[in-house]
Amino acid sequence: MTREDWIAACAHHLQLHWRTVDPEELGQVAGELWADERLRAMPPAEAARTWLQPIATEHR
Repeated sequence: MTREDWIAACAHHLQLHWRTVDPEELGQVAGELWADERLRAMPPAEAARTWLQPIATEHR
């Protein structure tokens, strides 16, 4: 998967959690996740879930 496709897919999954955040900002966050080698090795949806996990746990 290309960098651009990975970031777009990851941003989409982030938007499912944060519907009110500007998509451009989510793209920037996804780009930061791409920069993390551990997260980049995962499929975009898994990387988004992994990154969101501490936040999701706080809101339970």
